[in-house]
Amino acid sequence: MSLEEPESLLLVDDSVTFCKVLGTALARRGFSVSIAHSVEEALPMAQENPPEYAVVDMKMSGASGLVLVKTLHELDPNTRIVVLTGYASISTAVEAIKLGATQYLAKPANADEIIAAFRHEADGNVELKTPATNIDMLEWEHIQRVMQEHGNNISATARALNMHRRTLQRKLNKPPPGR
Repeated sequence: MSLEEPESLLLVDDSVTFCKVLGTALARRGFSVSIAHSVEEALPMAQENPPEYAVVDMKMSGASGLVLVKTLHELDPNTRIVVLTGYASISTAVEAIKLGATQYLAKPANADEIIAAFRHEADGNVELKTPATNIDMLEWEHIQRVMQEHGNNISATARALNMHRRTLQRKLNKPPPGR
């Protein structure tokens, strides 16, 4: 990294807390961090000043992070792009790399892992370093998404999941699987 001017990094994720924590960690490591919480918010920022680095969440409300990956790559093919996702799959990893991503990481990923991923040379070999996802974890993540969509209203979430409210409450009182 240059001592004169920090390298620009665009961080795009719909989680405000995640952006705040990761943005601070990346800034401490010498990056000039800009934050957006959607593809729609990030596009004008990127067009005005294409970043040298980008960290893009794949699944956000609105357009997919892959739309932003493609646009960033078109604006500057040298932009190093890391795609983060909580929903890792081979097909989306391949698509992200084809669209111009440097690397594809499963969440949770820390600042050091992201910086290491920036240094990765895209060679067409996609390697997912994700633990095998078990059905309990998939269920827990799905419940969390539906809860967010319904403003953390347990009754509305239970109806949307076609589940009894008490059953949902029991599932929510358990820690996430594998943690």
